[in-house]
Amino acid sequence: MKRFFVPVLLAAMSLSSLAAAQTLEQVRESGVFKIGYREDAAPFSYENTLGEASGYAVDLCRQVAADVKAELGLDNIEVTYVPVTAEDRFAAVQEGRIDLLCGPTSVTLSRRELVDFSIFTFADGASVLYQAGGPKTFEELAGKKVGVRGGTTTETALMNTLKGLSLTAEVVPVADHADGLAKLEQGDISAYFADQAILLYLAAGSAAPEKLRMSNRHFTNEPYALALRRGDSDFRLLVDRSLSRLYRSGRIVQIFRNAFGAKATPSDPLKLLYAIHRLPE
Repeated sequence: MKRFFVPVLLAAMSLSSLAAAQTLEQVRESGVFKIGYREDAAPFSYENTLGEASGYAVDLCRQVAADVKAELGLDNIEVTYVPVTAEDRFAAVQEGRIDLLCGPTSVTLSRRELVDFSIFTFADGASVLYQAGGPKTFEELAGKKVGVRGGTTTETALMNTLKGLSLTAEVVPVADHADGLAKLEQGDISAYFADQAILLYLAAGSAAPEKLRMSNRHFTNEPYALALRRGDSDFRLLVDRSLSRLYRSGRIVQIFRNAFGAKATPSDPLKLLYAIHRLPE
């Protein structure tokens, strides 16, 4: 029994590893490349008014799709856009429902137990958006309601920040960033906690931006990257090469401005990130 069980186990492990490492072959055979995107994480990944997948990370993945097509020598591939949530996005990668996760996905060591990541695509950090007439500092949120997107590293960061400062506040998980902004504008919460780039985008799109105030304080460092199945080194190399070429050519600036506005300029930390990842061929 033992002699039979061991080869079967090794074969199963081998098949599992093989299945996880064949993204490019699967695309070659099916002619389909599956981009996973968030519908609620503008300006990185969202559904626009035409019902199309849009955003900074989605545009990066479109370039990857073009490079997959070129790498495989295909006349055409079908790019499909699969909506995912903050809760099921990593399972979608693991189960093969998507080939590449395209959104504001923070890289952590615990997440690397689930998926692999590309080189970094963005650098951000959690901050706070206040009501203009409300608390002026984070410490003044004691006893107040603070909104945050549930099921994210940002929610964990908020809890840790409150604990570290010995502050007691009511944490209000929201369904998405639009819900968080609406609750802040209506006075249901005193502040909204999220990555600063997202907060700036929300404030700019608010019906009354003058009634909001952006904190200049960062509470975390959040490096973003694209996520893919573990163990697929060939596909990860292609993704990294695609991103690095964007950084070297300077085309990344236009992608940035498409998402953040024609006059927007990458921050100094983001410029440094692009410079570091301009990997030579």
